Amino acid sequence: MALSRTARLVAGVLTVNGVLHVVKPSLYDPIMPRWVPAPREVVVWSGYAELAIAAGLVAPPTRRAAGLAGVGLLLGVYPANVQMTVDALRGDNRALQAVSVARLPLQWPMVRAMWRTWREA
Repeated sequence: MALSRTARLVAGVLTVNGVLHVVKPSLYDPIMPRWVPAPREVVVWSGYAELAIAAGLVAPPTRRAAGLAGVGLLLGVYPANVQMTVDALRGDNRALQAVSVARLPLQWPMVRAMWRTWREA
């Protein structure tokens, strides 16, 4: 079965974000929830996970496992997106507030795409 358009988009997003997490982890430090231990290491390793999942989505033999791993990863990083939104809403930057609030519901179609990929692979 071919990879859906949405799953291909998610694979692209995971690839770009994975590279950024590994190459420039300082971009993600501010959005890490304060309760996360070793936040820098979590940022870097989540980048490796994103890259592995993106690669797994491309190869049919690993697509099913990658789809389920993608669900787990997207749910696992959701608290960082919530933290970014909470912090943005405390500030005065209206553009950052709008972007951070808008991105929260956008993660759910990505979770659904990974779920479908797992189910249909």
